[in-house]
Amino acid sequence: MARLHVMERSHAQAVMDDLHDALGRRLAARSLAPCPVEFTAALVNLCSTQSCGKCTPCRVGLRALSDLLEDVLANRATMETIDLIEKTANTIYLSSDCAIGYEAGSMALMAVRGFRDDFEHHVREHACGFAENERVPCVAGCPANVDIPGYISLVEAGRYTDAVRLIRKDNPLPIVCGRVCEHPCEMHCRRGIVDDPLNILALKRYATDHMEHDYRPVMAEPTGRRVAVIGGGPAGISCAYYLALMGHTVTIFEQRKHLGGMLRYGIPNYRLPREDLDQEIQWILDCGIEVELEHAVDGAELERMRADFDAVYLAIGAHNDKKLGLPGEDAEGVVSAVQMLRAIGDGEMPDFSGERVVVIGGGNVAMDVARSSVRLGAEKVIIAYRRRICDMTAQDAEIAGAEAEGCQIMELNAPVRIETTDDGRVAGVVVQPQIIGAPRRGRPAPRAAAAPEQLIACDRVIVAIGQDIDSAPFEAMGVPCSWGRIVTDSDGAVPGFEGLYSGGDCQTGPATVIRAINAGKVAAANIDRHLGFDHNIELDVELPPVQFKGKRLCGRCELKERDAAERIGDFEMAEIGLTEEEAHQEASRCLRCDHFGFGAFRGGRNFQW
Repeated sequence: MARLHVMERSHAQAVMDDLHDALGRRLAARSLAPCPVEFTAALVNLCSTQSCGKCTPCRVGLRALSDLLEDVLANRATMETIDLIEKTANTIYLSSDCAIGYEAGSMALMAVRGFRDDFEHHVREHACGFAENERVPCVAGCPANVDIPGYISLVEAGRYTDAVRLIRKDNPLPIVCGRVCEHPCEMHCRRGIVDDPLNILALKRYATDHMEHDYRPVMAEPTGRRVAVIGGGPAGISCAYYLALMGHTVTIFEQRKHLGGMLRYGIPNYRLPREDLDQEIQWILDCGIEVELEHAVDGAELERMRADFDAVYLAIGAHNDKKLGLPGEDAEGVVSAVQMLRAIGDGEMPDFSGERVVVIGGGNVAMDVARSSVRLGAEKVIIAYRRRICDMTAQDAEIAGAEAEGCQIMELNAPVRIETTDDGRVAGVVVQPQIIGAPRRGRPAPRAAAAPEQLIACDRVIVAIGQDIDSAPFEAMGVPCSWGRIVTDSDGAVPGFEGLYSGGDCQTGPATVIRAINAGKVAAANIDRHLGFDHNIELDVELPPVQFKGKRLCGRCELKERDAAERIGDFEMAEIGLTEEEAHQEASRCLRCDHFGFGAFRGGRNFQW
């Protein structure tokens, strides 16, 4: 009889691994509108199956909690039942021996406290009161509500111009978004339950890269109403576009030399080529939109515009840099990411030849300036970040791209001060090693480790810790602001200022391109209503018939990048688009949730807005 046995993966383990993978994919394909009570009950039941049975709170408590939740779902509960659910969950959380029990209690406690009104609705009405507004998961997950299954079906059919027409019903910047959108739609794609989510971003880019011919949108009859749009970023451009389609006369006032906002002054050419951006903006301006460049608007001029125009949309973005607040920050050689990218956006390329550069920050902007520094000739680029790499807010692809191009990431190092030479130039950044700790504001927070400070010698420091909004001129004239952001009603209207609307980064704080586009779209609809009209932007493309193709497994086609050694020598586009074969295979993977599932009985799509 052997004393020990070599561990082998049994058939049962293999099957269980597959089941775990399937469960993980289903959880990753997040639904936007599950019933909170049903979802909580499912989580508690899952946790109960994992219990070892050693401690009573987990073994008995989770089953009791499951029964109480079932009472709510089966219409047997009272308001006292909800109180008992909260007490039971809290007891399990406080007294279980291991993570299985106390985390299950914590999740249930979070749900019953966060969704108490939904629990109470179940008790009163014997039905779920959660607002289920989900038509198609990917569409509901897109801030602009683009008809994703529709344009993917057009890509599959080879009708690329029609695909772009359909996208522009809800998003006037498909060329831009096909390159830089953060694609939140993909995390809700139900194809992820089967194998991998669709590469929606790449399919949008393929459609814009392969339009067969140009076209012009349908324009409403002129209304004689004039609207001023202050700010030429994605929010302002989107608002101007839809207002122009509705027949209004629109003028964009932009304080810089070019339109585009952070699309031009925050995203480098290797991610968003300037010729593509210029092409898209010009196509929109050809709808009859007037532009005044290098025209800054202060509070006094805003008042004049409110008198001269029938409505004003304030979309000034977030273009002010944030300061570190550290000694030595004013030294020569310390620049903000905003300053650097703004200069590059105007074609003024700095020379970093032979320099050692330290970038402070961990977001997409930090990756952008680090990768740009390599292209500008820097000898060495170090990204100093006070948290872990896994805590960075930058997209994984951007982090991987920076590392592939030779940027070094020093995680868990917080800047303390900037050392300078006798003549006031940067000599280095002093950092304090950190140790990660308990969560604060949703992320594990670092604290100083029991380790000595370190000096990172460098010639230049680039600060990329976020952007602020220059709202002071408008706040001085009485425009309501909170934490530097312009306050609006849900329709984008500024309270107390008739005909004044605002949106984009100046209202939400720095966010994504697609959220800014949605803000402009919403404002256009509500400004049109304010002006006394009810124009609709309608679907004018006939979609291919739906064919059920089965659910054969197929991997996801990913975008490739030019070799790192090649791409660091220029600012040309780093990513390579899908081939025709890849695009058609990827489009064929769509499960057409606009027709099957929810789409079968909820309409599947919005034909107008």
